[in-house]
Amino acid sequence: MSRRGAQSVDDLVGRAREGDARAVARLISLVEDESPLLREVMAALVPHTGNAQVIGITGSPGVGKSTSTNALVTELRAQHKRVGVLAVDPSSPFSGGALLGDRVRMQDHALDREVYIRSMASRGHLGGLAWATPQALRVLDAAGCDVILVETVGVGQSEVEIAGMADTTMVLLAPGMGDGIQAAKAGILEIGDLYVINKADRDGADQVRRDLRSMLALGERREGAWRPPIVKTVAQTGEGVAEVVVEIDRHREHLESSGEMERRRTRRARDEIEAIAVTALRARWGDVHGHDDLDTLAEAVVSGAKDPYAAADELLQLVSG
Repeated sequence: MSRRGAQSVDDLVGRAREGDARAVARLISLVEDESPLLREVMAALVPHTGNAQVIGITGSPGVGKSTSTNALVTELRAQHKRVGVLAVDPSSPFSGGALLGDRVRMQDHALDREVYIRSMASRGHLGGLAWATPQALRVLDAAGCDVILVETVGVGQSEVEIAGMADTTMVLLAPGMGDGIQAAKAGILEIGDLYVINKADRDGADQVRRDLRSMLALGERREGAWRPPIVKTVAQTGEGVAEVVVEIDRHREHLESSGEMERRRTRRARDEIEAIAVTALRARWGDVHGHDDLDTLAEAVVSGAKDPYAAADELLQLVSG
């Protein structure tokens, strides 16, 4: 990398550390675009990371994730915390960009210099998160955010990926949407650290709470394990949001005292390293061999000349060779 490029990265990181929103935006754009400067960016950011609390917000479409995120930002700012928001939206099939644009729906905080909101396109990535989300989290962490809220697209079963990326996973439900049954189907009862029944002023909120309690009681938990609380809110008015923040803080205390925080973050880093390594291997193989070898191996499997494991071994030999 040129000296000018190194100076550019150092300058961007320095300005991001001072709260310059444009510098933060530029760094996240470098992440999303898989810039050649990405390695230098990550190396420059690492010494300044590890302080932010990452909160994942997930749930079915229509439960009020964006409204709840907006209300949480308001409550956190009342506590004078710097807040980052990554709102991962479905991708446009034409432009590849985010379709929903949560920044439009969070205008309450548009002029607050202590709040950074970024919509990211999932670009077809399964799991409700963009591929670049871990690196974008690192940018916001280094930029001095005390709390980072990650709002996922709400796509059902693949939504559980957020649990591997957050310190605390908040699952949103709402009455009148069949969420009790859907929660069990999607497996989100296994990933939630905190359950929030939004739109609790509607009929059926108490029933959803009872159903949740019953289903959570069926799960086996070791002694001393965290027991996810259930909080009712009306995010539109802010009712119950302060209690949500209290429970988030209580969960963080549990994570730190039990050692679970370090385990979760180590697992997160391991998954990120693996993803980067696999992507690099694919790129290396593609540059050297193209798709012809893979097509040949696929044809051999279809014809019965090779089994898929033998074909995979041969592919690995091609890449490592």
